[in-house]
Amino acid sequence: MGVVLGAGAARGWAHIGAMQELDALGLKPDVVVGSSIGSLVGGCYAAGRLEMLEGFARSLTRRRVLGFLDFSFTGSGLIGGERLRARLEAALGGLQIEDLPIRFAGVATEIGDGHEIWLRRGSLVEAIRASYALPGVFDPVKIDGRWLFDGAIVNPVPVSVARALGAERVIALNISSDSVGRGTALQDPFGRSEPPAAANEPAGDSSGVIARWWRGGAVWSRAEANGDASAPGLVTSMVSAFDILQDRIMRSRLAGDPPDVLVQLKVGKIGMFEFHRADELIRLGREAVRKAGAEIMQEAESARVDAAGA
Repeated sequence: MGVVLGAGAARGWAHIGAMQELDALGLKPDVVVGSSIGSLVGGCYAAGRLEMLEGFARSLTRRRVLGFLDFSFTGSGLIGGERLRARLEAALGGLQIEDLPIRFAGVATEIGDGHEIWLRRGSLVEAIRASYALPGVFDPVKIDGRWLFDGAIVNPVPVSVARALGAERVIALNISSDSVGRGTALQDPFGRSEPPAAANEPAGDSSGVIARWWRGGAVWSRAEANGDASAPGLVTSMVSAFDILQDRIMRSRLAGDPPDVLVQLKVGKIGMFEFHRADELIRLGREAVRKAGAEIMQEAESARVDAAGA
């Protein structure tokens, strides 16, 4: 049995609850594959460190999130990522993917030619970092002479990788947000007679240009949902474009290689950078797997029958 954890930035904390609920159902995957934050959660699960990651996620506040971000305007991304790397090294340093008790792979994208790279050996920390290196936000990661960034660019929910690693049955956990839908062609998109009013930014526990810039995506998303947002800024534009791109790629890949069970982890309008909302995201992940429990158990039983008859 294989479990695939899809991309979704901060929303991926829902994977923690989903994996905990799968454990509660008695399902222990032989293969775990992740893309972007799915690689982080999947890697920690495969290493037996999911509880550690849960504690870290639940401890995050807006201020603590900003404290992990070492902003830089000289590299390939706006965030160097060294503070996050140090935290990962402290928790997972020294672990090699090939030594994990569960087969694991993280998906990344090679800069330049766009190759889909399956990280199945070597440093677990470096594989996770490469898989979540969102272009323009984090610096890319060099592994075996290749510069790599976010796997969501090529395979947001990598079912194909799990099958290639030997999983005959696959459960895919997909982050489903209300912010991105199927999309349609709008023949009359300019129906308003007046431009929307500017959104007021709520007071936060961090100050300064960088803090306002980083929070901008979440602030604009909430204002936009109420119909009163001003023009989106840099972060909102970049993240929204990436979110839409990821959604379209995900639909195409899943249509070509569907999992045996697809669990939609519905996270509503929680923003891609709202890492401080782990409590509700973990709860939503557990609820999603609980609702799909009958289908999951039916598939697991079919897998046991097939294995017994082999």
